[in-house]
Amino acid sequence: MAANNSTGIELASLDDTTTHRYVGSSLADEYSLTRAESNSNDPYALSRALKSPSEINLIRSNANGSNTSRKRKNPHAKLANGKELKEFYEAQNEKIKKLLKSIEEHRSEARDTQEDTALKYKIAIWGSFAANVILSGLQVFAAARSSSLSLFATMADSIFDPMSNIILMLSRRAIKKVDSKKFPSGKARLETAGNITFSFVMSAVSLILIVLSARDIGSGGEGETKAFYLESVISVSVAFATKFGLFLYCWALKDIYSDVYVLWRDHRNDLFVNGFGILTSVGGSILRWWIDPAGAIIISVLILGLWLRTAWQEFMLLVGKAADLETQQLITYISMTHSPEIQQLDTVRAYHSGPRLVVEVDVVMDPNCTLKHSHDIAEELQMKLESLPDVERAYVHIDYETTHSPEHFVKKEL
Repeated sequence: MAANNSTGIELASLDDTTTHRYVGSSLADEYSLTRAESNSNDPYALSRALKSPSEINLIRSNANGSNTSRKRKNPHAKLANGKELKEFYEAQNEKIKKLLKSIEEHRSEARDTQEDTALKYKIAIWGSFAANVILSGLQVFAAARSSSLSLFATMADSIFDPMSNIILMLSRRAIKKVDSKKFPSGKARLETAGNITFSFVMSAVSLILIVLSARDIGSGGEGETKAFYLESVISVSVAFATKFGLFLYCWALKDIYSDVYVLWRDHRNDLFVNGFGILTSVGGSILRWWIDPAGAIIISVLILGLWLRTAWQEFMLLVGKAADLETQQLITYISMTHSPEIQQLDTVRAYHSGPRLVVEVDVVMDPNCTLKHSHDIAEELQMKLESLPDVERAYVHIDYETTHSPEHFVKKEL
């Protein structure tokens, strides 16, 4: 199914025996089947497009064979190989299966996943916090013992890691305890605001380290190399190994919990920072003294870039970035198959309000339909959409035609 970021999608109803279909879509002819010919749970016969493993393997084999002969005729032709076709059909199978799942299945899957991973989630949060507190002590010792600017850069990043954990835990607790009179839309955006604040704190620390390192290079060194402290290198190496373990542990949970995703991203950043810090600190002790402050500058610039990128991504969620294409397709399919009384979809929008989504759907119904009947259908659709795990709020607007201008013009005039 096709959808775009503008989410302006229409369906056309030709007569009583023809299902709703996409206007202008290349898939329209394939899916314009009668409801009598289709299963009630699959009115557009999407399941017919599912490919079995044997069919996919056959397509792959045929593609590899035909591409060889076609390449001989036109060596410059860009052809999809068997592996690419296999990945395409496997991804298409997953997308179709997701569309055909009921709302109850989506809810139960999300609920079961969170129940099954509840203990792992607590270990990820509290384990990361405990590890960050201990590692920050090790990093302070390593930096103070060696006076290495590279290790001071890793120390600064490490000291703020426990603060990041505290912000995440407090945000999660605040989100669960909401006074509906003070915060009628909830506090889910608090997590995003906390991430942005922490990103700018880390950026400020990085800028300070860049200035200190540049001043150290400008003043020159007293000798060709700096003193080597094995215990400092061992301390940072322990931090690197611990972060690598936490990085792998959080990998499996990062797509389930948004705060674990932030932790996983922080562990990933720390791997680059600590690894590079060890190399430049040792390089300043063995090769040339200026390698250490130069490494501190590179590390600080890296930290600055990573956290500014994080701040930008979180900021776009607050601004109202459109949902990903797969989510838009799911919302569109749920809306257009909700009831046979829905003749068309005039507009479908899904955009972020913090980590969760706000959905707007304009449905077209018979102008002679009673207010009570149209209201009940729209309310059921609204409740169905709000049952999706990532949807914070859904708004369903009832219309009777599609020739008018959009109800809510995006570009407001001051």
